[in-house]
Amino acid sequence: MLGSTTHGQGLLSYGAGEGQLRERGLSFPRLYAIIDPAQAGGRSPLAVAEIFLAAGVRLLQFRDKRASPGELFMHGREIAERVRQSKGIFIINDRADVARAVDADGVHVGQEDLPVELARRILAPGKWVGCSTHRLEQVIEADRSSADYIAFGPIFPTKSKERPDPVVGLEALREARRATRKPLVAIGGISIRNACEVIEAGADAVAVVRDLLQAPEIGRHAEEFLKVLGET
Repeated sequence: MLGSTTHGQGLLSYGAGEGQLRERGLSFPRLYAIIDPAQAGGRSPLAVAEIFLAAGVRLLQFRDKRASPGELFMHGREIAERVRQSKGIFIINDRADVARAVDADGVHVGQEDLPVELARRILAPGKWVGCSTHRLEQVIEADRSSADYIAFGPIFPTKSKERPDPVVGLEALREARRATRKPLVAIGGISIRNACEVIEAGADAVAVVRDLLQAPEIGRHAEEFLKVLGET
């Protein structure tokens, strides 16, 4: 059934983003690729997006903690246009105003960013709001919100953030799965070697930064990731 999936815990219902998925003929993608210039080895954000899209990735987030609002807008607008051409899904990290300005498909907010409901008020109708969580209580709170999906982690130790939150592990991911029927995106230290056990523990998707961006050939590595996750 498009817009829902079974994952060992019963039916998982998608939120406001369901209509966008139906329009694109997609279920919630299992690979959630994050473009972070700090990890991209000098490649431009647009170049990385084009490589991922050519490899078959359909869900991209642009995250740049160091960029000015103008830089976020410039890069976000370029990526948004390219993702639209590929009929993918494009998320801006943190900044709901930039997400609206570039007509992204949504915004992803953390615990120190705008609350989900305020971020949604900034976006145009029908856009996605994703929410980062690091503890079971936060998952429960996000489940009660209008968030379209919930990210949970870090599952494993990660070097893609300067100040990462404490590692939660697979057992906490299983608890998070039991606490919500929304799409659950695992993040933090996920690689092609451990992605399957993360899906088996209850995640609908895996968000990946470092393992993708620091591969010798990021396009080929993305293709291998999609195969491992059963997306090709």
